[in-house]
Amino acid sequence: MRGVGQTVRIGFLFNHDQLHQVAHILPIALRLAEMGAGAEIILATTSERIRTEVELLAGDAIGRGVSVVSLRLRTRMARLIERLVGRWLPVRKWFVLSDNLDFFRSLDVLVVAEKTSLALKRRFGLTNLKIVHTRHGAGDRAIGFDKASAGFDAVLISGPKIGERLVVDAGVTPDRLHLVGYPKFDLHRDTRADLPIAKDGRPVVIYNPHPSPHLSSWYRFGRAIMDWFVAHPEYQLIFAPHVMLFERPVTISIDRLRMARPGRIEPRWQQAENIFIDTGSRASTTMAYTNAADIYLGDVSSQVYEFLLRPRPCLFVDAHGSDWRGNPNFTHWRTGPVIDDIASLGEGLVRARGEFETVYRPVQEQLFAHSFDLTDEPSAVRAARAIARIAGVRA
Repeated sequence: MRGVGQTVRIGFLFNHDQLHQVAHILPIALRLAEMGAGAEIILATTSERIRTEVELLAGDAIGRGVSVVSLRLRTRMARLIERLVGRWLPVRKWFVLSDNLDFFRSLDVLVVAEKTSLALKRRFGLTNLKIVHTRHGAGDRAIGFDKASAGFDAVLISGPKIGERLVVDAGVTPDRLHLVGYPKFDLHRDTRADLPIAKDGRPVVIYNPHPSPHLSSWYRFGRAIMDWFVAHPEYQLIFAPHVMLFERPVTISIDRLRMARPGRIEPRWQQAENIFIDTGSRASTTMAYTNAADIYLGDVSSQVYEFLLRPRPCLFVDAHGSDWRGNPNFTHWRTGPVIDDIASLGEGLVRARGEFETVYRPVQEQLFAHSFDLTDEPSAVRAARAIARIAGVRA
């Protein structure tokens, strides 16, 4: 920390291609500023797209205890590599770190939602910088509980489930865990999309496949799922995949090296009167679609837990013959039926609805409570207090 009379500098880093991490960090920064913690709060954005979103949500807080900086690629080599391969690989995230070390050295605490930033300690020697991980979702995938999580000075967790798995699977010591709830709910829990679909009583399904090739239902079954809904207008469909599914021509997973092409959106899907498609606008990151749907259809995206804020029927698609029963990486598959072929899709939707109250609602409520520790106090306030303690400033 800084010496007597020096202002503590706390940075909040938004370093991603898409917008989906913004809501997990920004509410904390704004609440910290409202508290008058006496720290300098800097929102560090890495693209114009993200800066626009941050400024939209932060509003007049900017300039009143909060400032925004844009981190650029500064070296010729970084800009060249980004031009050559940036469309295919997320190299910009790494070079933003290496090209802006002076900025990161100026901070006392850095708050992030991703793990790439650990390179500041491990690769670039900024061992005095305290890095706090907010995470970005309350899902069950193994990558969320890998050993990298133990590299953070502190981790903000949404609920007991997250803490238990971080201790057991990642080796995070309990003293580094701070139970704060889910700041994204403060921002978006009531957001609804004004959808151009008929309000005529037909059930609205959200299909929300994940991008990871070794886990997603999209690459094997997605096109058949879309065609099924074209042929079944008794349902309305919101196709709102994880925002990274169509972000690049090829999707590459890092936890298990795989690559796959998401393909294109077919005109017949776009022309179907019962289908609405959004492959990555800001609405896909605001809970607008999960709040609007009656039924969740997906695989491993953590957005299912945001859907469970209000319990409703769920159906999951296993495209990989997963050994999921009793597997903590697939705990959310307990909240609805699981199918492994498209021939079972219609029956699965009927079963998800028919067995919801008697079988699945109690499971959903139990798993939601285990994933989110929500209180009357806003989660972002709890998180801001935790950051203040870590930074050694008043809360």
